[in-house]
Amino acid sequence: MEAATEFVVESPDVVYSPEAIEAQYEYRTTCLSREGGVLKVHPTSTRFTFRTARQVPRLGVMLVGWGGNNGSTLTAAVLANRLRLSWPTRTGRKEANYYGSLTQAGTVSLGLDAEGQEVFVPFSSLLPMVAPDDLVFDGWDISSLNLAEAMRRAQVLDWGLQEQLWPHMEALRPRPSVYIPEFIAANQSARADNVIPGTRAQQLEQIRRDIRDFRSSAGLDKVIVLWTANTERFCEVVPGLNDTAENLLRTIQLGLEVSPSTLFAVASILEGCAFLNGSPQNTLVPGALELAWQRRVFVGGDDFKSGQTKVKSVLVDFLIGSGLKTMSIVSYNHLGNNDGQNLSAPPQFRSKEVSKTSVVDDMVHSNPVLYSPGEEPDHCVVIKYVPYVGDSKRALDEYTSELMLGGTNTLVLHNTCEDSLLAAPIMLDLALLTELCQRVSFCTDIDPEPQSFHPVLSLLGFLFKAPLAPPGSPVVNALFRQRSCIENILRCAPTLGIPTYGPDVHWRGCAQGLGTAGQSWGLAPLSHDHLSGPAWGSRRRTTCFWSTRWSALASSKLGMWPPPAPCLARKDQRQLPPMAVLVTPMGTHRLRHPRCPPPKAMAIQLPCNSCPHCSSARDPSGPPSDRQ
Repeated sequence: MEAATEFVVESPDVVYSPEAIEAQYEYRTTCLSREGGVLKVHPTSTRFTFRTARQVPRLGVMLVGWGGNNGSTLTAAVLANRLRLSWPTRTGRKEANYYGSLTQAGTVSLGLDAEGQEVFVPFSSLLPMVAPDDLVFDGWDISSLNLAEAMRRAQVLDWGLQEQLWPHMEALRPRPSVYIPEFIAANQSARADNVIPGTRAQQLEQIRRDIRDFRSSAGLDKVIVLWTANTERFCEVVPGLNDTAENLLRTIQLGLEVSPSTLFAVASILEGCAFLNGSPQNTLVPGALELAWQRRVFVGGDDFKSGQTKVKSVLVDFLIGSGLKTMSIVSYNHLGNNDGQNLSAPPQFRSKEVSKTSVVDDMVHSNPVLYSPGEEPDHCVVIKYVPYVGDSKRALDEYTSELMLGGTNTLVLHNTCEDSLLAAPIMLDLALLTELCQRVSFCTDIDPEPQSFHPVLSLLGFLFKAPLAPPGSPVVNALFRQRSCIENILRCAPTLGIPTYGPDVHWRGCAQGLGTAGQSWGLAPLSHDHLSGPAWGSRRRTTCFWSTRWSALASSKLGMWPPPAPCLARKDQRQLPPMAVLVTPMGTHRLRHPRCPPPKAMAIQLPCNSCPHCSSARDPSGPPSDRQ
């Protein structure tokens, strides 16, 4: 079925105005307590009000490392899509697209139509998002090559596409960047011909001026800064140096040790621009995180999750979730781009090793049946630089798991990753989702003061190898739990509800509030749960288009009787745009009365208590004969 491009939610819980979408959502979860060695489960519910501003801004993205493989590839991708380019290859003619992007190529199920078929819509249609073709790019790089020359140096794109893009990219030139030799590999010095001079304080001020200049000259409403430059060595966290916002700012003024990426993060936060770290080093030291909290500016990281690690976060979740005890994970990869050259230096490789090996931690900790406290798999990561393979990274993985009765199971995978073509759509999603989160606010019945998400935007964990989470919040690496988090948040804002077939995603941190909401739920101060999947004691909620056929399907697919079914109350008179889908939330406690009129085209569903013919009585004899 063709994906619909627009939909409208018909519900008393949703109000559309020219300025915003306001939606009421009842979040049901559970609290646990231990009494005498017994876990007691207490269902809880909280009423949320979400408000999403509908006005989409003119958005600029500044890339640190704009002239690198990732930066030049992302810029080329947006230009190619904006210009609707196509080009010949040895396998046929290709057209520009956004494959690999969750927001642009991923879909979400809305529910079932009259024939019992699922209806899917693009992720980007759940809430108003910036169109990627409208993005405006700028950035910094220690290399002075213009973007056309950088694209040719990267050797990522087909020659026919490069030729068409050359006149559009030749005029794009990176601004000078910060170069501190001790933080990146010595083999990068030959590139460093475009640097910001002066002290650390002077460099910080120049970055801030660059951001302001870009915002004003391009007529932008918002700017997001994204680090896609070289992997740096780790920066030691030292009390009095970078442990608080005050100490970090003083360190910069005194010219003491601070990494280039942290300088960019601080400059972005001071300018009110979200900062996202696409490399594995600890850019967002405690002082930077505290500064982001003080300024209420979003930050996210670390390290784009594109190839081998993304597969690992799926496969280990599958193995442990299947009851297999994974005891050995060995990951080898070699690549020949500049990232691989920089990672050939031990300090920079160590940063990458940390982000790659931490990806299975939460999956191991989730199963105390398999793993005793402190027990974890052997996990080895090897990266080698092989110039000939260029941007086409090779990854080999071996997973060995224990079986019952002393057996073992070994899986071996080979994965060829087009590194920058996988990273570019991730960068796109990071910018679009971060901007969307800036337009979402919420409150609860307990705390009516409007709040935003926590400045550490853990919702972006799906896109990062080592996702940052607010202090005291758990880190989730399992890929589909991360995806469910994004989907559930975006579904709740227009009150679509959580799909009943999905996992119960338990995350804390993304929706951490400013007031007392988290404390009042018995959780850590300034912390409350992610909006999540079905909870014990809650009624199933979903969406449908008309209900009688859905009910029969539900009884067989979900093993439920009586199945959920609202009644049909009236026809919709609204003129909908082409390919629009009309969706109505549906409860589970009522059955359609035989006297209710049959469904008609474009009919909408209303809550059953709006129909005088409906009854809460449940028929134990099975589905009525008219459910065809």
